[in-house]
Amino acid sequence: MPTIFLSPSLQESNPYYGGGNEEYYMNLVADAMEPYLRASGINFVRNNPQDSLTKTINDSNAGNYDLHLAIHSNASAGANPGGATGVQVYYYPSSVRGRRLADIIADNYKGLYYDPSKVTTIPTTSLAEVRRTKAPAALVEVAFHDNPGDAQWIRENINGIAENLSRSVADYLGVPFVKP
Repeated sequence: MPTIFLSPSLQESNPYYGGGNEEYYMNLVADAMEPYLRASGINFVRNNPQDSLTKTINDSNAGNYDLHLAIHSNASAGANPGGATGVQVYYYPSSVRGRRLADIIADNYKGLYYDPSKVTTIPTTSLAEVRRTKAPAALVEVAFHDNPGDAQWIRENINGIAENLSRSVADYLGVPFVKP
């Protein structure tokens, strides 16, 4: 039976437009993923929201996981705060399996997000959860939490995001996706 490491954001200091924070909403997504993963025969271990990123990565690396999935939401950068929309799925450039995972997530997410043209995969060497984890990894930024429309979309689609990510995990692992 495959086992994955789920890592919802630890960033409670990232506020959402309209209230709440990144850690809270990404843990709701991970909570909603659990029944889908169980029904699909996928074991999982989750990070502890009280832990540091270093501890989370060390915990992931201490196990023998089939993948590491980091679940985040994004914030606009630069001169246009709150102006960006879209979904970004990051992977480490030399990780063939990480890229495959990111591509599956992005392909599936295009059927969920309201503007499929803004769902992208991006190689990166700067994000620790794709750079320092032993298991193949992807970090998904589910949408922009500082954009009013995206923040509301996240709130209204917690279960849809969870189902979509769970389906992507099952697709990556080659196991049938089963709804609970």
